[in-house]
Amino acid sequence: MRLFFAIVFATLLMGCAPATEIGATPRPTDPATATAASTETPTPSLTPSPTLSLTPDYPPAGYGPDNFPANIDPLTGLKVADPSLLERRPLLIKISNLPRNVRPQWGLNAADQVFEYYTEEGTTRFAALFYGQDAAQVGPIRSARLVDHHLMTMYKANFAFGSADYRIRNLLYNQDYSDRLVIESACPPMCRYEPNGFNFLMADTATLTDWINEKRVPGGNGRQNLDGFAFNYRLPATGEKAEKIFVRFSAAIYNRWDYDPTTGKYIRFAETDNDLNGNNETYAPLTDRVTGDPIRADNVVVLYITHQYFSRHPEIVDIVVSGPSKAYLFRDGQMFALTWYRNGLDQRFTLADAQGKIFPLKPGNTWFEVIGATSALSGGAPDWRFTFSMP
Repeated sequence: MRLFFAIVFATLLMGCAPATEIGATPRPTDPATATAASTETPTPSLTPSPTLSLTPDYPPAGYGPDNFPANIDPLTGLKVADPSLLERRPLLIKISNLPRNVRPQWGLNAADQVFEYYTEEGTTRFAALFYGQDAAQVGPIRSARLVDHHLMTMYKANFAFGSADYRIRNLLYNQDYSDRLVIESACPPMCRYEPNGFNFLMADTATLTDWINEKRVPGGNGRQNLDGFAFNYRLPATGEKAEKIFVRFSAAIYNRWDYDPTTGKYIRFAETDNDLNGNNETYAPLTDRVTGDPIRADNVVVLYITHQYFSRHPEIVDIVVSGPSKAYLFRDGQMFALTWYRNGLDQRFTLADAQGKIFPLKPGNTWFEVIGATSALSGGAPDWRFTFSMP
């Protein structure tokens, strides 16, 4: 661990010329989505989609953690409508979560997996992976953090982001994946979008893929080995009841996931105001601005991962994704206490039970809540509460 962090520190000291940001032509306004950004999020219907049922052709043994058929997305375990989409690298895109007037964000429900993690000064940001389907609008796109280096190597992805602290840029641009970094420079692949005066950096994942293919990135944009996750509608064990999940990162950022038995998914609620003493949390459903639907997850996984300070002034945190450590999987209204492992720097982590057997995710999308290794778990069935902390 110390050797790895020393290597990262040494890499950060290497010089690199920062990319130049160039103003781009705003994307034409879509009347269906060009609503004013507001802290007041309309309350949507929580059951507009049908219940996901076990399809006859889904194998009883499930899929994964390896040997996925060519038309099965290894990040969701689902058959994709267009198998050609899997013949590319995943797209990792950074998405803002603060200030609150950036909400609701665009395109989150189209992502296969989303990581929420601590950035600095009590805030969080999303790293969304798009692979099995495209999204016409994704954003607002924001800057990179050190943990994105680990996600890049894990998922062998292309990475779209909006600049970064010079030390983080130095790290990213001195890696063998530097040709797969897409920073704001022209439109397309990333364009400025201005609904009602707010200037957002946005992307269309299909256009972004075309741009990457035209660029002819060394090493190619072909299909990668993304083994690691297992999927099955059937559960190998019975968990503890889990109707609600609370994840509190700070007085300014906290969220809640409510289980909806009608759809078999967890629905995301985001904080609407600061809660300084922990006794007055206020929530509203978070929606996807593209469709207006609530943000939903087939799986919510809380990962305990070591956080280390790279710098305290300004606050720069490295999240060292090496493991093993605790993980809590929430699916089908149940909680399962597991362990996450990662066997190599270029491999995804995997989830295992107490006997060391791979534990399946529910086929579908997954949100990962990344918290510090010293974070607290309080409460219990049916309501689970995690409170972020780090050394």
